[in-house]
Amino acid sequence: MEPEEREMLKKTLELAQDNNKMLHSIRRGMFWGKVVRVIYWVVIIGAAVGVYYYINPYIDSAISAYGNVKGDLKSFGSMFKLN
Repeated sequence: MEPEEREMLKKTLELAQDNNKMLHSIRRGMFWGKVVRVIYWVVIIGAAVGVYYYINPYIDSAISAYGNVKGDLKSFGSMFKLN
């Protein structure tokens, strides 16, 4: 093997190793990006479910109060109807 060929082969090997390191770095970054994205959505959905369970009793009581007021207004209106 001639010295020029050996030098080209060494440079090619160095470039291939450098490319391999960069590709591994990119794939590692993609993996951690996916992990962070999954954690992000789990936190968002978990927070929404938690807020729903926390606020649900208040919403139920407000709906029942609205129903009571609606029933009272209906009975009040029927007392003053002229037949």
